[in-house]
Amino acid sequence: MKNSLAIIIGFLIVGSLFVGWKISQDLGPAETATAPQPQTESASKEIEFNPPSMEDVPDGPLGESIKYGHELVMETNTVADEYVGNNLSCASCHANGGTVKEEAPMVGLSAVYPEYRPREGEVYTLEDRINGCMIRSMNGKMFPTDSKEMRAMIAYLQYMSEGVPAGADLPWRGPKEPKQYPVPSVEDGEKLYAQSCASCHAADGSGTGTNTGPAVWGENSFNDGAGMSRMTKMAGYVQKNMPKGQGGTLSDQQAIDLAAFILSHDRPEFEGHEGDWPKGGRPADIMDKEKREQVKNGTIDWEAILSVKN
Repeated sequence: MKNSLAIIIGFLIVGSLFVGWKISQDLGPAETATAPQPQTESASKEIEFNPPSMEDVPDGPLGESIKYGHELVMETNTVADEYVGNNLSCASCHANGGTVKEEAPMVGLSAVYPEYRPREGEVYTLEDRINGCMIRSMNGKMFPTDSKEMRAMIAYLQYMSEGVPAGADLPWRGPKEPKQYPVPSVEDGEKLYAQSCASCHAADGSGTGTNTGPAVWGENSFNDGAGMSRMTKMAGYVQKNMPKGQGGTLSDQQAIDLAAFILSHDRPEFEGHEGDWPKGGRPADIMDKEKREQVKNGTIDWEAILSVKN
């Protein structure tokens, strides 16, 4: 009797173990199929270029500040004329308020600042970056950090950065290492400018419209401390975006020829050159007054300027 009972109990134990195993086998694949899978590193870092519409700006004081910031970006020289020393606006370079992917977009900027800036040799806040443009590209004065203008600019740029995580690597930002270009010809650049650029930017470079054909040299253009006064940066911008609506059609040679011609002309001088690149590494292709004089005298060594990796 005891032996029979032991045999029955043994069968029950084995049977229960088999049933448990079978259930785990049946449930296992289903649970695995529905369990969330970790994203790959590339997928998790992929960011969509999707600037918000000004039509979706919230109501109230914040919305009013965002709208004023948009005005400042689009019409800087008129809305903030006391701070601007030329006839440019932020949108002269940052098309349509910085919302065009190929034309120096400002989408996501508030997510990448503070950022170390080799030109200034220190960590820059977003306010610092805005004021850097004000004294260089706008050839004007800084916004006081507590001013209505600065608060509005920050509100607008943060609105343009909605959904972009802090510290994100923005794929639409310009490359940190400028492209290497061939030796330019100012003469060929002059011919190409007359053919493809003068109708918008005027034959004398004075421009025909702040945002449609801004001044590219002369007293109403950016000064020689602006980033665009670098040969490779100017060539890169021209090649990517010009002629308007035909970006990407110029060869490397045509782009650098145009940059050399445009930057060989007089423009406002930046008074703070001596403070730039305090830790060394000043790019050789900055077209300052000395290099412009060398162009006029026919003594400039383009090959030396562009032979180093800037």
